[in-house]
Amino acid sequence: MFCRYFSLQKKILHIFDVIVIGAGGAGMMCAAQVGQQGRSVVVLDHNAQVGRKILISGGGRCNFTNVEARPENFVSKNPHFCKSALARYRPADFIKLVESYRIRYHEKKLGQLFCDDSARQIVDLLLDEMDKGGVKLSLNTKIDSVKKSEDFFEVETSRGLFKAERLVVATGGLSVPQVGATGFGYEIARYFNLKIVQTEPALDGFTWSHDDLDRFGPLAGVSLDTVVSAGKASFRENVLFTHTGLSGPASLQASLYWQRGQKLTIDLSPELDVGDYLLSRRREGVRQELKNVLAEVLPRRFADAFVEGKSLAGPLNGLAEKTLLNVGQSLKSWQVQPQATVGYRKAEVTRGGVDTSHLSSQTMECKTVPGLYFIGEVVDVTGQLGGYNFQWAWASAVSVAAALA
Repeated sequence: MFCRYFSLQKKILHIFDVIVIGAGGAGMMCAAQVGQQGRSVVVLDHNAQVGRKILISGGGRCNFTNVEARPENFVSKNPHFCKSALARYRPADFIKLVESYRIRYHEKKLGQLFCDDSARQIVDLLLDEMDKGGVKLSLNTKIDSVKKSEDFFEVETSRGLFKAERLVVATGGLSVPQVGATGFGYEIARYFNLKIVQTEPALDGFTWSHDDLDRFGPLAGVSLDTVVSAGKASFRENVLFTHTGLSGPASLQASLYWQRGQKLTIDLSPELDVGDYLLSRRREGVRQELKNVLAEVLPRRFADAFVEGKSLAGPLNGLAEKTLLNVGQSLKSWQVQPQATVGYRKAEVTRGGVDTSHLSSQTMECKTVPGLYFIGEVVDVTGQLGGYNFQWAWASAVSVAAALA
């Protein structure tokens, strides 16, 4: 097998057709595709290991795509920007590549595909694809500066000066800094006078306000089937109460659409009209306290916390019908105002990024700087939870390769 890593000495000049900055999913995919077209390609990364975010994704099994991936699953200042790339390279295309490597996979739910065994298989696939294209890989490479001089991009690094006519920025976003995430891609964009859509942690949990923390912090570990809405976006999945706030799939999905200061609306009982249920139990003459009847359809600890402080003591059959209907309505549209999201340390992706108005949706090339491309998470295209962001990584990478074919 072709040697994947090569030694470089400082101050040596290295000339390639294409330089890719970032050895994550998008960067490796792009390098492999371009290399297999006969161009000389080098991938530079400050990390000592490739694909670190891939390796921790999906609980170590990598949710590598979603069979239902469509433009409406993505958030961007320009929601139409992702259409061309997603149409060019579809989930079926990456699935075909996965199958060619005999990687076993399964659909977990909602179109989400995971490796049966390990996320390492996706990293190895990408490395093998790079080998086929003769791609060079330089890890532990600190980049000191990036600039363009006449027809060449010059990347000054701890391992020498790299020059190429084409530069692809695939540095990812700010999420999960513990695996090496930085804002370096945004710095490159700003150097070339490109705007950045405000970045925020996304696919992330929420933290409680001080008052809600006292009330709901003790519910840590409670999970409910819910519909969580942030603005016009709604998601039917579980929420999980934590010591500091809300997590779980529905919360993570909602965080992609949530804006600071906005309230979340949560239907805590999607399958049951709790108001009608309480009225039916009242008509039966039930003398149990409200919190005990609610515990028949909701987790006990949540029922206790929900009723606490609402002046609803006494037997159920002693409470007015209007009161019980109001309780039911409160549970169908429970409103909470998170203080914030947990932050980049836990967020799966970064919302925002390089403003797509500067880029060609066909090629990912910068309109004002020929030969400069931005792909993957560094761009202002962010997918929902469930394999969508990996599909964007593959699709945006292939768009560059198609442009250079």
